[in-house]
Amino acid sequence: MRRLHQLHALKKQFDNPPTEFSPLPFWFWNDELSAEGIIGQIHDFHAKEVDGFVIHPRMGLPSSMPYLSEPYMELVELAVTEADKLGMKVILYDEGMYPSGSACGMVVKENPDYASRGLQVTECACKRSGEPVVIPIELLPEQNLVSALAVRKLSGVEIDASSTIVLHAEQDSIRFTPPAAGNWSVLFFIETPSKGTIRGVHPGQDDGESDAPLAADLLNPDAVQTFIRLTHEAYYRRLSRYFGNTVMAMFTDEPNLLGRFHTKGLKPWTRGFLYEYLESGSREQDLAVLWFEAGETTTEIRKAYETVIRNRLGRTYYKTLADWCEAHGIGLTGHPAESNDIGLLEHFHIPGQDVVWRYIAPEAGKAVTGTHSTMGKCSSDSARHRGKRRNLNESFGVCGIEGGWSLSADNMKWYLDWLFVRGVNLIVPHAFYYSIRGERRDERPPDVGPNNTWWQDYAQFARYIKRMSWLMTDGRNGAETAVIAGSAELPWRIVKPLYEEQVEFNYLEESLLDSAIECKDGVLSISGYRYKAVLVEDGKRLTPDSWRILQTFAEQGGLVIELSDDVQTTKGIGQVRVKHEDEIPALLTRTLGQDARLEPASASIRISRITKDGILFYVIVNEGEAGYEGTLEISHSGYTECWLPWTGAVQQTKVEQAAEGQKLHVSIERRECLIIAVDPNMEQGEMKDEPGEVDVTELPADWRVVEGPVSGEIPALSSWTEWDGLKHYSGTVTYERSFELDDPCAWSGAKLDLGEAHELARLWVNGREAGVRMWNPYVFDIGAYLKPGTNVLKVAVTNSLANLYDGKSYTSGLIGPVRLKGERK
Repeated sequence: MRRLHQLHALKKQFDNPPTEFSPLPFWFWNDELSAEGIIGQIHDFHAKEVDGFVIHPRMGLPSSMPYLSEPYMELVELAVTEADKLGMKVILYDEGMYPSGSACGMVVKENPDYASRGLQVTECACKRSGEPVVIPIELLPEQNLVSALAVRKLSGVEIDASSTIVLHAEQDSIRFTPPAAGNWSVLFFIETPSKGTIRGVHPGQDDGESDAPLAADLLNPDAVQTFIRLTHEAYYRRLSRYFGNTVMAMFTDEPNLLGRFHTKGLKPWTRGFLYEYLESGSREQDLAVLWFEAGETTTEIRKAYETVIRNRLGRTYYKTLADWCEAHGIGLTGHPAESNDIGLLEHFHIPGQDVVWRYIAPEAGKAVTGTHSTMGKCSSDSARHRGKRRNLNESFGVCGIEGGWSLSADNMKWYLDWLFVRGVNLIVPHAFYYSIRGERRDERPPDVGPNNTWWQDYAQFARYIKRMSWLMTDGRNGAETAVIAGSAELPWRIVKPLYEEQVEFNYLEESLLDSAIECKDGVLSISGYRYKAVLVEDGKRLTPDSWRILQTFAEQGGLVIELSDDVQTTKGIGQVRVKHEDEIPALLTRTLGQDARLEPASASIRISRITKDGILFYVIVNEGEAGYEGTLEISHSGYTECWLPWTGAVQQTKVEQAAEGQKLHVSIERRECLIIAVDPNMEQGEMKDEPGEVDVTELPADWRVVEGPVSGEIPALSSWTEWDGLKHYSGTVTYERSFELDDPCAWSGAKLDLGEAHELARLWVNGREAGVRMWNPYVFDIGAYLKPGTNVLKVAVTNSLANLYDGKSYTSGLIGPVRLKGERK
């Protein structure tokens, strides 16, 4: 009885999750702001079940309201106060506009020495061997000489690193006598302002414009403290009473060490950094290899430099911000610059990443191919292994298939499912625009909220996001396989077949092997996760200490699989070496078994098993373009239901016992996510009768337009872009048709399939609204709306705003074929 009550309580939470799981959109403050406008938009968000937001000052903010000025802060306080009244959450954004760290240029204006800096190299070729040369050191006032090296050039881009000589300055020059053999050059390594900028919020402050704010030196702790004083402290003075309740976090956005549009050829650097570089184990001679090829040691030397830079950034910037946030009762959130920067997420209380620029997309295998395909797991696995409850994704920015306003609700759903099945549980839509007036409409479009066609129905998206975020929080996934990751290296090649064959895995940072992992009885344990297999894609990247831990793991009976084209590159420690990643799922299955198996197989289906409050939830997502129907065999038995997160509905599911666990029939349409819930402590009940025979009635003709820019009978369903004068029309056209039905009782399970439609379709049957669909398949349950005699269908179709705003001519309207499908009992 207690178990039944617990399952019932979980279903209630699933259907109506707490508001903490709401989407928290970037809210672009990008125009002249008013108190009435801000309050009105907050209430509009709240009415659509969007119970929070990130205040994001953005290009278009007028110069008459300077960033962080008193008038600006008054409106920030107004917004937070109104959110507090409505029980909404607020994340403050720490910059104006991005990348973070300069306070819209105020850090550098306060102290020019805090401007971003880099290391540049200049080369002076020595024309003759055996004769001394004297080279003057010519520096600008803001520059410093870090080192001078003599190198023997093997080609224009390659040096003999073993013969590099460290030179010492004599007053204002360098004296060097080239050896008799070889072509020699003297390299000067000069620390210099990068001249990088950020995108500001006011006119004239965008990329390449004269007033673009200078980026700050994020490797300089004094510059970072100035940034905190100017930004964070200003917010706290104004809003301290809301910190830790309504204000939940501060968002830092892809900090850039050199700034945008910086001087070319620079490497990140800062004053006095040579000492730290040498203390890390690198040599002064190695500086040349940051620019020139040096054979087999090149990758190792560059990686060592990148590591010490990343460690310093983590210490001087991210940890400093995290410490301030924690001391003031809020969390640090946001994301670093690169998709695979998992190491830099260490200090985030809510680790994050961002899906932008259609680097991830339904087409061309992008879901599981390339560096960007790792970003969903980047934030979620960082959170898992470091004990963080939430992780976020800044989603949808410039993700339309052709840019502009071409992002569809169909694709928006795909991106959400892509994130959820990988463990992301806080969605930050990019973006809700305060205004799309004038040029604002074209600044990183589209608006994915109030200024788009789906806003009337956005509560469905908000509810879906809440349900899935709730499900993916406070549970653990079922992965027994760990994939070793570097601090900025998440291998994708080795995991692609795991996705395609429904083998769950988590990325495990190599740094955690030594510091946070427990190895016992052939199991690696960390933060409640227990791994029986470890995958290594590029063993040469691992440290000797890491290999020693993996050797202990293997000796205890753990499975180590190394993917390597060259089987001789690493020491044998008992690992299984494979040359092709496609071999790995079968190896894992033979050793560990398989928790979820599909018949027939499908490379487009993703499955993640979540254990939450003792219930097993199999999250199943279709990332492909066709529906899937088959059998799912799972390794657990118990009372089983199918939960539908888009609607909140719950259906009992017929199961059959399998050799281990049970199997069930699954049908999952494109753009669909379904959840199989299994309570292992309850037995399955009896199922209802099988459905009856299906009849299909075609409704191809006799449609007419009753509302829109045109009206009247149409000869056939077609794209309205082919109609006179509507080539670039964006808006709504309403279609109507009637049909006769003798016995509606025989059609109690009737469904109407609209066929092809573009993009949002709302259906009325006999004057009663039957629902809205935003992607294919456009199928509606209409049995409850039918009556004897004449039945009237009305379909309102709204297309993409890209036709109007971007001058496109995408297929629009009701295309069909339209079919009525019914089950005769």
